[in-house]
Amino acid sequence: MDVNFYRDKIEREYKEKFELLCSTLQEYNKMFNLTSITQKENIFNKHFLDSCTGESFFPVGAKVVEIGSGGGFPSLPLKIIRGDLDFTLVESTLKKCRYLDICVDKLALDRVKVLNIRAEDGAKDKNMREKFDCCVARAVARMNTLCEYCLPYVKIGGRFIAYKGDAEEELEEAKRAIKVLGGEVEKVEKFELNGEKRTIIVVRKVSPTPPNYPRGLGKERKSPII
Repeated sequence: MDVNFYRDKIEREYKEKFELLCSTLQEYNKMFNLTSITQKENIFNKHFLDSCTGESFFPVGAKVVEIGSGGGFPSLPLKIIRGDLDFTLVESTLKKCRYLDICVDKLALDRVKVLNIRAEDGAKDKNMREKFDCCVARAVARMNTLCEYCLPYVKIGGRFIAYKGDAEEELEEAKRAIKVLGGEVEKVEKFELNGEKRTIIVVRKVSPTPPNYPRGLGKERKSPII
């Protein structure tokens, strides 16, 4: 992973939009409880740069759903550098949805839809289930739980892309969940960002997710597939 490539891309090609996203995050952070990372340099390194590192795993023109969008990472930085991507942001907290809408307006981003719904409810919706080329999530839950939230959204042949820290234990723990939910691990990209271990896990959807998943009622977290 060439982290410096993305650092240069942000600085040289998209600096103005990332500056605007940073100032918007700082302005609304206390009101919407978005992140504990508040210094400009840390926002750029730990949120923006980290978000951009998975860019190559998204096919041109992909229809992408993000689960647990929160402050909009990785979706908003990815959309800035990949205008071809079509995003649906799924977030269960209304005030965070309001913030995401503000960002979409301020940055004049097209083909970005914000939905105030629970991940498990959207995955049961026939208009969303297995309708996306890619599903992405960052800092939402452990990998086995995350697979149950995310893989139902992905069409056969599509990808679930998970942004993680040091994820060896989580990935081992999630092997059965990935198989049960219709996926197989395609790639595990490990790298360091500012001295911290990062991992991008790419899961290919190879068969339909059984209709009883996600189970709902919090079972994805309380009793994950093991």
